[in-house]
Amino acid sequence: MIDHPEIVCEVHDDYFRAGAEIATTNTYSVLHDRLIPAGLDHRFRELHALACQMAVSARDAHGSGLVAGSLGPIGWSYLPELAPPWNVAAEIYEEIVRLHDPIVDLFLIETMSSIDQARGALAATAISGKPTWLALTADDDDGSRLRSGEAVTGILELVEEFSPEALLVNCSKPEATTTAIGELAPNLESTRLGAYANGFAGIADAFKTTQGTVDQLDVRTDLGPQRYADFAAEWIGLGAEIVGGCCEIGPSHIRVLAERFGRPERC
Repeated sequence: MIDHPEIVCEVHDDYFRAGAEIATTNTYSVLHDRLIPAGLDHRFRELHALACQMAVSARDAHGSGLVAGSLGPIGWSYLPELAPPWNVAAEIYEEIVRLHDPIVDLFLIETMSSIDQARGALAATAISGKPTWLALTADDDDGSRLRSGEAVTGILELVEEFSPEALLVNCSKPEATTTAIGELAPNLESTRLGAYANGFAGIADAFKTTQGTVDQLDVRTDLGPQRYADFAAEWIGLGAEIVGGCCEIGPSHIRVLAERFGRPERC
């Protein structure tokens, strides 16, 4: 976003052309704990504004769709033990919510690995009148559990307390996502259910540090667009209304989802 913001716009454009109906702001990692080590924290507000503007511009150029303000995990992805207590996290997220609130259509809390981590983000988005979607990441080897080891159904207490518009499973293997959706679906009534899995072979231990980068992760070779759509069909069969893609799921995958399922909405 700093050197070549036009590339981010082009990515949004590619997904809308493929049939996506929701653009997620490129703010997942625009967090103080990521920017400070890089000497970029003074650009925090600027980067959030730029990311929101790019998503809105792409949506407007497309002529339809929604913009979701992304709130990523504080600490690091998949490492809930590095996250601050929920009340501290809530204060951090509130700053982002206030920056996004005049611009986005909804808030998308992404890749929450524990119940406490999710609570902090939900408490922050509660200050807005915009809809909130909460996305959990499940253990790749046991989709019935969050990456913290807690049961995915433990999140239901927060669903009852905060009433997010949608509960999703994201950034897990498709197989684990199917298990998690199966656990959650029987326990939801008014909350919409959704899923957007990743295309990684798994989350390597080497990635699970505050300096981990995605080049340490292997991409699956058996998850082409049609195969991914087969998984999405399972999620829809279990009750998911919102389907899309996370890491390594590109426009070609979204195009097949759009062609095969039309609506419901896709992240």
